[in-house]
This record gives sequence, structure tokens and C-alpha cells, in this order.
Amino acid sequence: MLGKIHLLEGEMDKAIEVYKKAVEFSPENTDLLTTLGLLYLQLGDYQKAFEHLGNALTYDPGNYKATLAAGSMMQAHGDFDVALSKYRVVASSVPESPPLWNNIGMCFFGKKKYVAAISCLKRANYLAPFDWKILYNLGLVHLTMQQYASAFHFLSAAINFQPKMGELYMLLAVALTNLEDIENAKRSYEQAVALDKCNPLVNLNYAVLLYNQGDKKGALCQYQEMEKKVNAVKESSTPDFDPEMVEVAQKMGAALQVGESLVWTKPSKESKSKQRAALSGKSSSTQQPLGSNQALGQAMSSAAGYGKTMQLPPGAGASAPLAKPPSLPLEPESGSEMSPEETSAPTGAKEQKKEKQKSQQAAD
Repeated sequence: MLGKIHLLEGEMDKAIEVYKKAVEFSPENTDLLTTLGLLYLQLGDYQKAFEHLGNALTYDPGNYKATLAAGSMMQAHGDFDVALSKYRVVASSVPESPPLWNNIGMCFFGKKKYVAAISCLKRANYLAPFDWKILYNLGLVHLTMQQYASAFHFLSAAINFQPKMGELYMLLAVALTNLEDIENAKRSYEQAVALDKCNPLVNLNYAVLLYNQGDKKGALCQYQEMEKKVNAVKESSTPDFDPEMVEVAQKMGAALQVGESLVWTKPSKESKSKQRAALSGKSSSTQQPLGSNQALGQAMSSAAGYGKTMQLPPGAGASAPLAKPPSLPLEPESGSEMSPEETSAPTGAKEQKKEKQKSQQAAD
């Protein structure tokens, strides 16, 4: 109980000390072992987390919380098949667990089985309609499949429940850009930049959008902001490079005639991401799932009103980024700096493109 009180007060270190003492007294208590393992998991200490969760599973192989947490760790390290085999065990005993279906969905996403991912995430969403992480993941999968209207629907729902998270606004802006609503995309990016103080992707994506709209000055400003964030990440932790992001950042720098000295890094929780790449126009995705460490499914479900369809909340200004932001996709916007489609297309192709746009609008 004392440990629970420390957790409610947000004192995780003290809680861990209390639980460690408790485990010394009762080394076979699976609930204590599982709780301690989950706390280490939240702190990112995978070695100790695995040790305690492993002990819990040794004493009680059917402990679903420990199994789910162990699966989520394997999933976070890309072992999707092993994680799915763990989840299969859990599914038989707790078939109505929202975090279970969320994690299964993101395993399929990692394996690029998008239809299976969406059906699992839809089930998770049905079981926990107020969990913003599930809505975030649904938005992410729809973005990957280039279903931008559906992505917009789920991301705006997630924002209603988690209005202080910059990355959500960034993804929403990506969806809006592809839906050709540039004004609202810009507003969404403004909100993302105001809320997010450490993720360079927000600024890079915004810079690409501004560049596409011919606002070189604004793009340069965002590019410099991105450089500051990258340098801050470099100082605080070992940089983890993503070649795709490096490429886009360098091409953006070259296009803006800024030096290519920038060493591009991705923030600690970033993973390789979906990118309708700035110059290649193809979409590739090996997105680390959000909420994979959501072993106990702490649904952050503030029952926020779900009436807004389009407008972004005006007052969501104060920056309160989450301690552990979920992983995000990098999504430079439609076309990008010098889309070959637009620059080199002969006039016939342009006319075809206009025809396509007209028919698309008619279909919409």
C-alpha cells in the first residue's frame, strides 16, 4: 500500500525502494514481482524489468500482466513473432484486454500487415473508446495506408483526450496536408511547435510544408529550430541516426542553401518512420508501436467532450509534454521540396493531373 501511495504521489524511486523491500520479504509474490518489473520497464531499465517479470512468470506462468509486459518488451526490440506468441497465451485468458489488442495490432503493423493491424486496433478501440494511445495508433496506421480522412478522424479524437501533446498535432497536420487543407495544416503545425520542445521532426515537417508553399523564410526559421533540438539531443544522449531523416534534413538544408553540416539524430523514443519522403514520394514504414510498454493499459481517458470535428483547441498552449512521448512518424508533406511530378512533368501530364484532381474532387 505504501508503494501505491508513492506512485500516486509520483515518487517512482521511493515506490521502487518500497517494492524491493517487499520482494525481499515475499520473494514468491507474483503481484509484487510484476509491479516492480513494470516500474523498471517505465524507467527504461529493461534488464531489471526482464529479471523481475521472468521471476513472476516462473512462479505463475499464467500471470497475464507479466506475460503482456514481457511481450511488449520483445515487441519494442522488434521481435514481433515472439511477442505475438506471448500475446496468444494472454488472449486465451483475458480476451477483453484493450492493451493486449493494441499491442497485437502494432505487432502486425511492424510486420507490415496493415489490414490485420487495423482490425485488432479497432477491437481495442471498441473495448476502450477513451484510450488516446489506441486512437493515435489507428491514426498512424491509416496514415501509412494513405487513408488520410480516416487518419484525421482518429487523430482529432486522440487530440480531444490528449490536447497537450505536440506530436499528435504534427500527425494531424500531415493528414490535413494530404487532404489539401493547407491553412488548417499550418495551424496544426503552429500548435505542435508551441507544445513540443524536444522533437526535431515537428520542425522538419513544418519546414517542408512551408517550403512547398513558397515561404522560404518561414521554412528556414523552422529548419534552424530543428537544428537546435538536434544539437540538444546530441548533447544529452547518444544520437541514433535514421538515414531517411538525415537525407530529408540534408536535402532541405541544401534547398534552403544552409550548410549540410547538420548531424541529424532522432530523439530517444523515435523510431524509423513512415515518410512520404521529401524527394522520393514513396512510403516506407517500420514504425515502433506506441503503447507497447502500456502493459497495464493505463488508459489516459479524460472524458473530454468529443464534439469538435475540425477546429483545433485554441487554448491548448501551455507546454506539458509527456514524460515518455510515443514514437512518431516523419511525414514530410505532399510532394516536398522539388517533387519530380510537379517540376519535370510535361504539359500532357499536367493536364492529366488536373483531370485526376477534378475527378478526385467530384468523388470527394
